[in-house]
Amino acid sequence: MLKCLIVPLLVSSITSAIGSLDLSMSKKIAFRAIIYYFTTTICAVVLGIILVSTIRPGSGKEMGSMKGKATTRVVLTADTLLDLVRNLFPPNIIQATMFQYRTILVAPENSTDVPLTSYKITNEFTEGTNVLGLVMFSIVLGACIGKMRDAGKPLQRLFETLSEAMMIITSWVIWISPIGVFFLVAAKLLEMASFMEVLGQLGWYFMTVMIGLFLHGFGTISVIFFLTTRKLSFPYIAKMSQVLATAFGTGSSSATMPITIRCLDSMGIDPRVTRFVIPVGATINMDGTALYEAVAALFIAQLRQIPLSFGHIVAVSVTATAASIGAAGIPQAGLITMVMVLDTVGLPAEDVTIIIAVDWLLDRFRTTINVMCDALGTILVNSLSKNDLANAPHEVLDAEPHELVELRQDCNEKE
Repeated sequence: MLKCLIVPLLVSSITSAIGSLDLSMSKKIAFRAIIYYFTTTICAVVLGIILVSTIRPGSGKEMGSMKGKATTRVVLTADTLLDLVRNLFPPNIIQATMFQYRTILVAPENSTDVPLTSYKITNEFTEGTNVLGLVMFSIVLGACIGKMRDAGKPLQRLFETLSEAMMIITSWVIWISPIGVFFLVAAKLLEMASFMEVLGQLGWYFMTVMIGLFLHGFGTISVIFFLTTRKLSFPYIAKMSQVLATAFGTGSSSATMPITIRCLDSMGIDPRVTRFVIPVGATINMDGTALYEAVAALFIAQLRQIPLSFGHIVAVSVTATAASIGAAGIPQAGLITMVMVLDTVGLPAEDVTIIIAVDWLLDRFRTTINVMCDALGTILVNSLSKNDLANAPHEVLDAEPHELVELRQDCNEKE
Protein backbone atom coordinates (compact mmCIF):
# COMPACT_ATOMS: atom_id res chain seq x y z
CA MET A 1 0.00 0.00 0.00
CA LEU A 2 2.85 2.37 0.81
CA LYS A 3 4.48 1.66 -2.56
CA CYS A 4 1.38 2.77 -4.47
CA LEU A 5 1.76 6.22 -2.87
CA ILE A 6 5.36 6.70 -4.05
CA VAL A 7 4.78 8.20 -7.52
CA PRO A 8 1.98 10.68 -6.68
CA LEU A 9 3.65 11.70 -3.43
CA LEU A 10 7.09 12.12 -5.01
CA VAL A 11 5.85 14.25 -7.93
CA SER A 12 3.45 16.38 -5.87
CA SER A 13 5.92 16.88 -3.01
CA ILE A 14 8.87 18.02 -5.13
CA THR A 15 6.77 20.10 -7.53
CA SER A 16 4.91 21.92 -4.75
CA ALA A 17 8.10 22.45 -2.73
CA ILE A 18 10.06 23.90 -5.65
CA GLY A 19 7.09 25.90 -6.90
CA SER A 20 6.54 27.57 -3.53
CA LEU A 21 10.11 28.93 -3.51
CA ASP A 22 11.73 31.50 -5.71
CA LEU A 23 14.54 30.17 -7.88
CA SER A 24 17.29 31.66 -5.72
CA MET A 25 15.82 29.93 -2.66
CA SER A 26 15.55 26.60 -4.49
CA LYS A 27 19.18 26.82 -5.53
CA LYS A 28 20.34 27.45 -1.95
CA ILE A 29 18.38 24.54 -0.49
CA ALA A 30 19.43 22.22 -3.31
CA PHE A 31 23.09 23.21 -2.95
CA ARG A 32 23.09 22.58 0.81
CA ALA A 33 21.32 19.24 0.40
CA ILE A 34 23.67 18.03 -2.34
CA ILE A 35 26.77 19.01 -0.34
CA TYR A 36 25.38 17.03 2.61
CA TYR A 37 24.56 14.00 0.44
CA PHE A 38 27.96 13.97 -1.24
CA THR A 39 29.90 14.44 2.02
CA THR A 40 28.09 11.72 3.95
CA THR A 41 28.27 9.21 1.08
CA ILE A 42 32.03 9.68 0.70
CA CYS A 43 32.45 9.31 4.48
CA ALA A 44 30.42 6.07 4.40
CA VAL A 45 32.53 4.56 1.61
CA VAL A 46 35.83 5.53 3.25
CA LEU A 47 34.67 4.14 6.61
CA GLY A 48 33.63 0.86 4.98
CA ILE A 49 36.98 0.47 3.21
CA ILE A 50 38.90 1.17 6.42
CA LEU A 51 36.88 -1.40 8.38
CA VAL A 52 37.05 -4.19 5.79
CA SER A 53 40.79 -3.61 5.31
CA THR A 54 41.35 -3.72 9.07
CA ILE A 55 39.06 -6.59 10.10
CA ARG A 56 39.63 -8.56 6.85
CA PRO A 57 36.45 -10.68 7.13
CA GLY A 58 37.29 -12.66 3.97
CA SER A 59 40.64 -13.98 5.16
CA GLY A 60 40.74 -17.70 5.87
CA LYS A 61 37.24 -18.41 4.58
CA GLU A 62 36.36 -21.09 2.04
CA MET A 63 34.05 -20.14 -0.78
CA GLY A 64 32.68 -23.62 -1.18
CA SER A 65 30.49 -23.38 1.90
CA MET A 66 28.95 -20.13 0.78
CA LYS A 67 26.26 -20.76 -1.77
CA GLY A 68 23.26 -18.81 -2.93
CA LYS A 69 20.98 -18.30 -5.85
CA ALA A 70 20.92 -15.20 -8.00
CA THR A 71 20.33 -14.17 -11.58
CA THR A 72 23.29 -12.18 -12.83
CA ARG A 73 24.04 -10.38 -16.08
CA VAL A 74 27.09 -8.92 -17.77
CA VAL A 75 27.44 -5.27 -16.76
CA LEU A 76 29.96 -2.60 -17.66
CA THR A 77 30.57 0.32 -15.32
CA ALA A 78 30.44 2.83 -18.19
CA ASP A 79 27.06 1.50 -19.36
CA THR A 80 25.63 1.69 -15.86
CA LEU A 81 26.75 5.29 -15.39
CA LEU A 82 25.40 6.27 -18.81
CA ASP A 83 22.10 4.56 -17.99
CA LEU A 84 21.82 6.84 -14.96
CA VAL A 85 22.16 9.88 -17.21
CA ARG A 86 19.73 8.41 -19.74
CA ASN A 87 17.11 7.81 -17.05
CA LEU A 88 17.37 11.44 -15.92
CA PHE A 89 15.67 12.50 -19.15
CA PRO A 90 12.83 10.04 -19.87
CA PRO A 91 11.27 10.22 -23.35
CA ASN A 92 7.79 9.72 -21.91
CA ILE A 93 6.85 10.84 -18.40
CA ILE A 94 4.01 8.28 -18.21
CA GLN A 95 6.39 5.52 -19.23
CA ALA A 96 8.81 6.70 -16.51
CA THR A 97 6.27 5.74 -13.84
CA MET A 98 6.52 2.09 -14.89
CA PHE A 99 9.81 1.44 -16.72
CA GLN A 100 13.54 2.19 -16.55
CA TYR A 101 16.04 2.29 -19.40
CA ARG A 102 18.82 -0.30 -19.22
CA THR A 103 21.70 -1.31 -21.47
CA ILE A 104 22.02 -5.07 -21.95
CA LEU A 105 25.04 -7.03 -23.17
CA VAL A 106 23.88 -10.19 -24.94
CA ALA A 107 26.33 -13.06 -25.36
CA PRO A 108 26.66 -14.30 -28.95
CA GLU A 109 25.13 -17.68 -29.77
CA ASN A 110 27.21 -20.63 -30.98
CA SER A 111 30.45 -18.80 -30.28
CA THR A 112 33.71 -20.75 -30.20
CA ASP A 113 35.61 -18.05 -28.32
CA VAL A 114 36.46 -19.03 -24.74
CA PRO A 115 36.23 -16.84 -22.79
CA LEU A 116 33.74 -14.62 -24.59
CA THR A 117 35.35 -11.38 -25.71
CA SER A 118 32.52 -9.75 -27.65
CA TYR A 119 28.90 -9.06 -26.77
CA LYS A 120 25.99 -7.55 -28.63
CA ILE A 121 24.88 -4.24 -27.11
CA THR A 122 21.11 -3.85 -26.83
CA ASN A 123 18.78 -1.79 -24.67
CA GLU A 124 15.38 -2.29 -23.15
CA PHE A 125 12.90 -0.75 -20.76
CA THR A 126 12.65 -2.94 -17.67
CA GLU A 127 9.84 -2.88 -15.13
CA GLY A 128 10.37 -0.47 -12.26
CA THR A 129 9.68 3.20 -11.59
CA ASN A 130 12.25 5.57 -13.09
CA VAL A 131 12.58 7.60 -9.90
CA LEU A 132 15.49 9.71 -11.17
CA GLY A 133 13.49 10.77 -14.23
CA LEU A 134 10.44 11.67 -12.16
CA VAL A 135 12.58 13.69 -9.75
CA MET A 136 14.17 15.63 -12.62
CA PHE A 137 10.79 16.30 -14.26
CA SER A 138 9.26 17.42 -10.95
CA ILE A 139 12.16 19.81 -10.25
CA VAL A 140 11.89 21.41 -13.70
CA LEU A 141 8.08 21.65 -13.49
CA GLY A 142 8.24 23.17 -10.00
CA ALA A 143 10.85 25.72 -11.11
CA CYS A 144 8.65 26.74 -14.06
CA ILE A 145 5.59 27.11 -11.82
CA GLY A 146 7.60 29.30 -9.44
CA LYS A 147 8.84 31.44 -12.32
CA MET A 148 5.25 31.99 -13.54
CA ARG A 149 4.37 33.60 -10.19
CA ASP A 150 0.65 34.54 -10.09
CA ALA A 151 -0.15 32.74 -13.35
CA GLY A 152 1.19 29.49 -11.92
CA LYS A 153 -0.69 29.64 -8.60
CA PRO A 154 -3.67 27.48 -9.70
CA LEU A 155 -1.33 24.66 -10.76
CA GLN A 156 0.75 25.19 -7.63
CA ARG A 157 -2.34 24.80 -5.43
CA LEU A 158 -3.27 21.64 -7.32
CA PHE A 159 0.03 19.95 -6.47
CA GLU A 160 -0.13 21.21 -2.88
CA THR A 161 -3.63 19.75 -2.49
CA LEU A 162 -2.49 16.45 -4.02
CA SER A 163 0.47 16.36 -1.63
CA GLU A 164 -1.86 16.95 1.32
CA ALA A 165 -4.20 14.20 0.14
CA MET A 166 -1.30 11.74 -0.13
CA MET A 167 -0.22 12.56 3.43
CA ILE A 168 -3.74 11.94 4.73
CA ILE A 169 -3.86 8.56 2.96
CA THR A 170 -0.46 7.80 4.48
CA SER A 171 -1.83 8.46 7.96
CA TRP A 172 -4.54 5.85 7.29
CA VAL A 173 -2.03 3.29 6.04
CA ILE A 174 0.09 3.80 9.16
CA TRP A 175 -2.70 2.34 11.28
CA ILE A 176 -2.19 -1.11 9.74
CA SER A 177 1.56 -0.90 9.00
CA PRO A 178 2.77 -2.57 12.26
CA ILE A 179 0.96 -5.78 11.27
CA GLY A 180 2.51 -5.73 7.80
CA VAL A 181 6.00 -5.05 9.14
CA PHE A 182 5.74 -8.01 11.52
CA PHE A 183 4.78 -10.48 8.79
CA LEU A 184 7.38 -9.13 6.33
CA VAL A 185 10.20 -9.87 8.77
CA ALA A 186 8.69 -13.18 9.93
CA ALA A 187 8.35 -14.44 6.35
CA LYS A 188 12.02 -13.79 5.62
CA LEU A 189 13.12 -15.64 8.76
CA LEU A 190 11.01 -18.66 7.85
CA GLU A 191 12.47 -18.80 4.32
CA MET A 192 15.92 -19.61 5.68
CA ALA A 193 16.72 -23.28 6.38
CA SER A 194 19.17 -22.48 9.18
CA PHE A 195 19.43 -18.87 10.22
CA MET A 196 22.26 -19.45 12.72
CA GLU A 197 24.27 -21.57 10.27
CA VAL A 198 24.16 -18.84 7.62
CA LEU A 199 25.24 -16.21 10.13
CA GLY A 200 28.08 -18.49 11.20
CA GLN A 201 29.39 -18.75 7.63
CA LEU A 202 29.23 -15.03 6.95
CA GLY A 203 29.54 -13.81 10.52
CA TRP A 204 32.63 -11.66 10.13
CA TYR A 205 31.31 -10.03 6.97
CA PHE A 206 27.97 -9.38 8.64
CA MET A 207 29.67 -7.92 11.70
CA THR A 208 31.90 -5.64 9.60
CA VAL A 209 28.93 -4.14 7.75
CA MET A 210 26.95 -3.73 10.97
CA ILE A 211 29.85 -1.98 12.73
CA GLY A 212 30.23 0.32 9.75
CA LEU A 213 26.52 1.17 9.64
CA PHE A 214 26.43 1.85 13.38
CA LEU A 215 29.55 4.03 13.35
CA HIS A 216 28.33 5.97 10.33
CA GLY A 217 24.77 6.49 11.55
CA PHE A 218 25.51 7.30 15.18
CA GLY A 219 29.07 8.58 14.77
CA THR A 220 29.87 10.31 11.49
CA ILE A 221 26.38 11.67 10.81
CA SER A 222 25.90 12.75 14.42
CA VAL A 223 29.22 14.62 14.40
CA ILE A 224 28.37 16.39 11.12
CA PHE A 225 24.93 17.21 12.50
CA PHE A 226 26.36 18.64 15.74
CA LEU A 227 29.07 20.69 14.02
CA THR A 228 26.50 22.20 11.68
CA THR A 229 23.49 22.78 13.93
CA ARG A 230 25.11 22.82 17.40
CA LYS A 231 22.49 20.29 18.47
CA LEU A 232 22.63 16.61 19.38
CA SER A 233 21.03 14.25 16.88
CA PHE A 234 19.88 11.64 19.40
CA PRO A 235 16.68 13.42 20.55
CA TYR A 236 15.60 13.65 16.92
CA ILE A 237 16.48 10.01 16.26
CA ALA A 238 14.37 8.99 19.27
CA LYS A 239 11.34 10.69 17.71
CA MET A 240 11.80 8.70 14.50
CA SER A 241 11.13 5.26 15.98
CA GLN A 242 8.11 4.59 13.77
CA VAL A 243 9.97 5.79 10.67
CA LEU A 244 12.98 3.57 11.41
CA ALA A 245 10.77 0.57 12.19
CA THR A 246 8.97 0.99 8.86
CA ALA A 247 12.29 1.32 7.01
CA PHE A 248 13.53 -1.89 8.64
CA GLY A 249 10.33 -3.78 7.86
CA THR A 250 9.92 -2.72 4.23
CA GLY A 251 13.61 -2.45 3.29
CA SER A 252 12.63 0.48 1.04
CA SER A 253 13.55 4.16 1.36
CA SER A 254 10.83 5.11 -1.11
CA ALA A 255 8.10 3.17 0.68
CA THR A 256 9.11 4.85 3.96
CA MET A 257 9.13 8.34 2.42
CA PRO A 258 5.48 9.25 3.23
CA ILE A 259 5.95 8.39 6.90
CA THR A 260 9.27 10.27 7.03
CA ILE A 261 7.65 13.43 5.67
CA ARG A 262 4.77 13.11 8.11
CA CYS A 263 7.15 12.63 11.03
CA LEU A 264 9.29 15.66 10.14
CA ASP A 265 6.14 17.78 9.76
CA SER A 266 5.14 16.87 13.30
CA MET A 267 8.64 17.84 14.50
CA GLY A 268 8.18 21.37 13.15
CA ILE A 269 10.40 21.17 10.07
CA ASP A 270 9.41 23.61 7.32
CA PRO A 271 7.36 21.65 4.73
CA ARG A 272 9.05 23.50 1.88
CA VAL A 273 12.33 21.89 2.92
CA THR A 274 10.85 18.51 3.83
CA ARG A 275 8.98 18.07 0.56
CA PHE A 276 12.08 18.83 -1.45
CA VAL A 277 14.92 17.21 0.49
CA ILE A 278 13.23 13.92 1.48
CA PRO A 279 12.09 12.77 -2.01
CA VAL A 280 15.48 13.66 -3.50
CA GLY A 281 17.33 12.04 -0.59
CA ALA A 282 15.28 8.83 -0.89
CA THR A 283 16.49 8.63 -4.48
CA ILE A 284 20.17 9.58 -4.41
CA ASN A 285 21.35 9.59 -0.78
CA MET A 286 22.14 5.94 0.03
CA ASP A 287 24.91 6.07 2.63
CA GLY A 288 24.23 2.59 3.97
CA THR A 289 24.19 1.13 0.46
CA ALA A 290 27.48 2.84 -0.47
CA LEU A 291 29.18 1.48 2.67
CA TYR A 292 27.80 -2.02 2.12
CA GLU A 293 28.90 -2.18 -1.52
CA ALA A 294 32.44 -1.07 -0.70
CA VAL A 295 32.70 -3.67 2.09
CA ALA A 296 31.14 -6.45 -0.03
CA ALA A 297 33.46 -5.87 -3.00
CA LEU A 298 36.61 -5.99 -0.89
CA PHE A 299 35.25 -8.93 1.12
CA ILE A 300 34.76 -10.97 -2.07
CA ALA A 301 38.23 -9.97 -3.28
CA GLN A 302 39.64 -11.27 0.01
CA LEU A 303 37.76 -14.55 -0.40
CA ARG A 304 39.22 -14.88 -3.89
CA GLN A 305 42.63 -13.95 -2.48
CA ILE A 306 42.95 -11.19 -5.07
CA PRO A 307 45.25 -8.38 -3.86
CA LEU A 308 43.91 -4.92 -4.64
CA SER A 309 46.15 -1.94 -5.33
CA PHE A 310 45.47 1.56 -4.04
CA GLY A 311 44.12 2.42 -7.49
CA HIS A 312 41.62 -0.44 -7.29
CA ILE A 313 40.47 0.76 -3.88
CA VAL A 314 39.98 4.29 -5.21
CA ALA A 315 38.01 2.82 -8.13
CA VAL A 316 35.82 0.90 -5.69
CA SER A 317 35.22 4.11 -3.73
CA VAL A 318 34.13 6.08 -6.79
CA THR A 319 32.01 3.27 -8.20
CA ALA A 320 30.32 2.50 -4.88
CA THR A 321 29.40 6.18 -4.57
CA ALA A 322 27.98 6.26 -8.11
CA ALA A 323 26.21 2.93 -7.67
CA SER A 324 24.54 4.07 -4.45
CA ILE A 325 23.13 7.08 -6.31
CA GLY A 326 21.74 4.78 -8.97
CA ALA A 327 20.26 2.31 -6.48
CA ALA A 328 16.51 2.74 -6.57
CA GLY A 329 14.80 3.03 -3.19
CA ILE A 330 13.39 -0.48 -3.40
CA PRO A 331 14.23 -3.62 -1.39
CA GLN A 332 17.61 -5.20 -2.23
CA ALA A 333 18.36 -2.71 -5.03
CA GLY A 334 21.91 -2.55 -3.70
CA LEU A 335 22.39 -6.20 -4.66
CA ILE A 336 21.71 -5.23 -8.28
CA THR A 337 24.18 -2.33 -8.37
CA MET A 338 26.69 -4.55 -6.56
CA VAL A 339 27.46 -6.11 -9.96
CA MET A 340 28.69 -2.72 -11.13
CA VAL A 341 31.14 -2.47 -8.22
CA LEU A 342 32.44 -6.02 -8.74
CA ASP A 343 33.12 -5.20 -12.39
CA THR A 344 35.38 -2.36 -11.26
CA VAL A 345 37.87 -4.76 -9.67
CA GLY A 346 37.44 -7.48 -12.29
CA LEU A 347 35.42 -9.89 -10.16
CA PRO A 348 32.80 -12.12 -11.84
CA ALA A 349 29.16 -11.12 -11.43
CA GLU A 350 28.21 -14.54 -10.04
CA ASP A 351 30.22 -13.76 -6.90
CA VAL A 352 27.18 -11.81 -5.74
CA THR A 353 25.71 -15.18 -4.74
CA ILE A 354 28.29 -15.43 -1.95
CA ILE A 355 26.63 -12.70 0.10
CA ILE A 356 23.01 -13.13 -0.98
CA ALA A 357 22.22 -15.40 1.99
CA VAL A 358 22.42 -12.54 4.50
CA ASP A 359 21.71 -9.66 2.14
CA TRP A 360 18.00 -9.50 2.97
CA LEU A 361 18.81 -8.76 6.62
CA LEU A 362 21.65 -6.33 5.90
CA ASP A 363 19.36 -4.61 3.39
CA ARG A 364 16.97 -3.71 6.18
CA PHE A 365 19.70 -2.31 8.40
CA ARG A 366 21.29 -0.24 5.64
CA THR A 367 17.86 1.06 4.57
CA THR A 368 17.24 2.14 8.15
CA ILE A 369 20.52 4.08 8.11
CA ASN A 370 19.65 5.57 4.70
CA VAL A 371 16.31 6.85 5.97
CA MET A 372 17.81 8.17 9.21
CA CYS A 373 20.51 10.07 7.29
CA ASP A 374 17.87 11.57 4.98
CA ALA A 375 15.79 12.75 7.92
CA LEU A 376 18.75 14.24 9.81
CA GLY A 377 19.92 15.88 6.59
CA THR A 378 16.52 17.52 6.20
CA ILE A 379 16.70 18.89 9.74
CA LEU A 380 20.24 20.12 9.05
CA VAL A 381 19.25 21.88 5.80
CA ASN A 382 16.22 23.39 7.53
CA SER A 383 18.47 24.77 10.28
CA LEU A 384 20.87 26.32 7.75
CA SER A 385 18.01 27.78 5.70
CA LYS A 386 15.97 29.35 8.52
CA ASN A 387 16.90 32.94 7.73
CA ASP A 388 16.29 32.46 4.01
CA LEU A 389 12.94 30.77 4.62
CA ALA A 390 11.83 33.49 7.04
CA ASN A 391 12.41 36.17 4.39
CA ALA A 392 10.67 34.21 1.63
CA PRO A 393 6.90 34.27 0.99
CA HIS A 394 5.20 31.19 2.35
CA GLU A 395 1.99 30.30 0.53
CA VAL A 396 0.97 26.73 1.09
CA LEU A 397 -2.82 26.48 0.86
CA ASP A 398 -2.96 29.66 2.99
CA ALA A 399 -2.08 27.49 5.97
CA GLU A 400 0.46 27.59 8.73
CA PRO A 401 3.77 25.89 7.85
CA HIS A 402 2.83 22.63 9.53
CA GLU A 403 -0.91 22.46 8.93
CA LEU A 404 -0.64 20.68 5.57
CA VAL A 405 -1.67 17.63 7.49
CA GLU A 406 -3.20 18.29 10.87
CA LEU A 407 -0.63 16.33 12.81
CA ARG A 408 1.11 18.31 15.51
CA GLN A 409 1.64 15.43 17.87
CA ASP A 410 4.84 13.43 17.96
CA CYS A 411 5.08 11.02 15.03
CA ASN A 412 5.38 8.10 17.43
CA GLU A 413 1.93 8.72 18.88
CA LYS A 414 -1.12 6.99 17.52
CA GLU A 415 -3.93 9.12 16.15
